[in-house]
Amino acid sequence: MASPKRDLLEVLRLELEFLKSGGYRQASSWRPQFIFEDSPTCLNFGRAEHKRPCSECVLMQLVPMEMRGAAVPCRYIPLNAKDETIHSLYRCGTPEELEAVLSEWLMNMIQKLELERIQGHIDGHNVTPKKSA
Repeated sequence: MASPKRDLLEVLRLELEFLKSGGYRQASSWRPQFIFEDSPTCLNFGRAEHKRPCSECVLMQLVPMEMRGAAVPCRYIPLNAKDETIHSLYRCGTPEELEAVLSEWLMNMIQKLELERIQGHIDGHNVTPKKSA
């Protein structure tokens, strides 16, 4: 189950910031950097020991049910109408294409979540009732 302490909207905003700042293009690693896994988005970022299971990640709610048992479930989040995923773009796309698709997905998801929050406030969740005369 996703950790209630992490907010999906905030995690996606941080991921977009990390992506745009070139976080995946840092040459300080001996291997390519993996989307989500090698960013502060990951619960296990910077942890060599005591790794937490992916089932606790806030991103799991975006992973299709049939892929939640995968070794790296976040690679299977559908990123667009073509159902491209990080996994499919690793196999058939360039790093530039992957970053472009991911960036667009992040911006769209952030906008969608912000709208849902605004709509929730407008629909009466946090609106002060009018006083009757």
